[in-house]
Amino acid sequence: MAASVASRGVSSEPAPDLFTSEAEALEQVRSILALPEADAQVYRQSLSGLATHYERLMRETRRLIGRSDRAEREMNALNAQLQTLARQLEYRATHDALTGVLNRGAIIDMTAHALLSTGAVLIVLDIDHFKHVNDEFGHPAGDAVIQGIVACLRRIVGDDGAIGRVGGEEFTVLIPAGQLDEGLRMAEAIRQAIADHVFGHPVNRTITASFGVSANPQGTGFDTAYGLADSALYHAKRAGRNRVEVAEEGE
Repeated sequence: MAASVASRGVSSEPAPDLFTSEAEALEQVRSILALPEADAQVYRQSLSGLATHYERLMRETRRLIGRSDRAEREMNALNAQLQTLARQLEYRATHDALTGVLNRGAIIDMTAHALLSTGAVLIVLDIDHFKHVNDEFGHPAGDAVIQGIVACLRRIVGDDGAIGRVGGEEFTVLIPAGQLDEGLRMAEAIRQAIADHVFGHPVNRTITASFGVSANPQGTGFDTAYGLADSALYHAKRAGRNRVEVAEEGE
């Protein structure tokens, strides 16, 4: 058995006693206490030695407690940093870097869940003639326009829905458990807010967007709900843009 233990690299020697000197001092004191005729000088020397060991033990204990406290503070700081990093990574994984709204994957997941649990109204919007903005003024100006569109969306949607960027110039607004009239009012308010917004230099003009709305009962699949809203958006584009269209069943 000893050979077997050694072959596994496990030492059979006992762990070292961290308090060897203290144990020896204590044993010495006990042996002196057991002496029937020990004089005061012997007791005094024994007590002095015990006090010396006790003082050393107290110093070591304070030092170890100090180390432990520092290690705990450092661990708490590292945990806080890790939690902050985890939140940042989660945010980056679910939000669009340019606008700060939900990214495509996150808004699809949220919409699919809302459709399954409560039903939802879906608003799909697309910036009209956005390619012309990029071609005429460059992509930085196009990014500024997208950020301005999102500012309009945030102002109207508020806490009543969730905003997601599903493409370059295409956005989705989710209203969980919403009704069609609620979705139409919100879409029209967003359309008007965008149409009234004058974008800054170098664009220096208004830009419009087109909208499609679908109202979907509980249990509707994402592809069906989004397809209906996207079809309504297509009709808005075909009808002249800068307008809101509602999805019709059977499209």
